[in-house]
Amino acid sequence: MEILLIEDNPADAQLLEVAAAETGLADCIHTYETGEAGLEALEQRLTDSTAPLPDLVLLDLNLPGIDGKAVLKAIRENHRLTHLPVVVLTTSDDYTDVVASYELHANAFITKPLGLDGFVEVVEGIESFWFALARLPSERAR
Repeated sequence: MEILLIEDNPADAQLLEVAAAETGLADCIHTYETGEAGLEALEQRLTDSTAPLPDLVLLDLNLPGIDGKAVLKAIRENHRLTHLPVVVLTTSDDYTDVVASYELHANAFITKPLGLDGFVEVVEGIESFWFALARLPSERAR
């Protein structure tokens, strides 16, 4: 399994990576600090048959340059990526961000927790739902 994390805050990315290490997912996370870099990585994977698409994208909304909403819109507008699960993981708890994310067809919206214990709980929830219960389109390629 592979998770593409698009997160510009190094502290949040590190908390998520430490939490992933505690749950056994440390080697599964590939982090990109900007929306542009995340979209470029996805596009590169579409053109390189040896690099499969990630199983899941974790996307911050508050990114420099191309923000998370624009990244989500670009993913959903690319017919080769419409099936890719995208979970918004952001500091925002603003109702308009929640609604806008779902209108752009996010698969879930999670407000970032405070502290390592909260991040471990989020990663455990992601692992148990997305990789144990849910059936993902990438399973066909395996």
